[in-house]
Amino acid sequence: MEKRALGRTGLSIAPIVFGGNVFGWTADEKTSFQLLDAFFDAGFNAIDTADVYSAWVPGHQGGESEAIIGNWLKQSSVKREDAVIVTKVGFDNNERKTGLSAKWINEAVDASLKRLQTDYIDLYLAHKPDEDVPLEETLGAFARLKEQGKIRAVGCSNYSAEQLQASLDVAARTNLPRYDVLQPEYNLYNRADFEGPLADLCVKEDIGVINYYSLAAGFLTGKYRAKVDTEGAARSYRVEGYVNDSGLAVLGAMDTVAAETGAKLADIALAWLLRKKAVTAPIASATSLSQLESFKRATDLKLTDDMMALLDKAGA
Repeated sequence: MEKRALGRTGLSIAPIVFGGNVFGWTADEKTSFQLLDAFFDAGFNAIDTADVYSAWVPGHQGGESEAIIGNWLKQSSVKREDAVIVTKVGFDNNERKTGLSAKWINEAVDASLKRLQTDYIDLYLAHKPDEDVPLEETLGAFARLKEQGKIRAVGCSNYSAEQLQASLDVAARTNLPRYDVLQPEYNLYNRADFEGPLADLCVKEDIGVINYYSLAAGFLTGKYRAKVDTEGAARSYRVEGYVNDSGLAVLGAMDTVAAETGAKLADIALAWLLRKKAVTAPIASATSLSQLESFKRATDLKLTDDMMALLDKAGA
């Protein structure tokens, strides 16, 4: 499978990244191992997780996803150098504020490395901005981790265009590592926060983009078309917000493309992202092998310019 350069990180990744938020939550360890085996067997190579996954589950502390990935790496036939591991730091864990101080980053990275059972993290992301900590301190902490060999590249998640530009300015002024990757929320339904200045900045500065919620918490699979359909869904609180006139218009356009191509809606949602210039590789989760098959189909699906225009208009 053809790999894509991830900005200026020196890393190359296949067109879709596995979203590891499900590991230890909606996928137990045995299922997670099966999914990861099938994912790599299909030619994909990148996994996204975070130190806070899945602290929202009753009885969990955070780090459950990293621990499962670490256990899988230990017993897998996949060589460590053939897997690109992405994890994140700085998201509040339940009511405990963590942030992006140098002290916390140094503690958190060692905990993540231990759970992942690896000597290094390929891509370490600031999970969200921390207005209480100077950018120089955060970037300085990441610089030391790179020098120590604990991480290979750095990036950020949930930053606005202004925040990302500010971080680039500080990096240039202080000769510290810049954020070479952005992880924003972006999909056919939620487009306003990324499209425009933020996407333009990423293209201009050659910043890799691995967007999350690519399937809008499952809404873009087409299985939620009325409020009643969301009952019992793992992320029903999010999906309910998509079931409205705008969301149904997006699904309608996707239905039209599905009728023309024979593709499933999930495949179309991912293929649309793969055609976007600013996107390197969308992040998508799966909890079954049948869902995982959508990843490969999406990379093979060729949407025409007319199809892209129809989808763009519906989700504008």
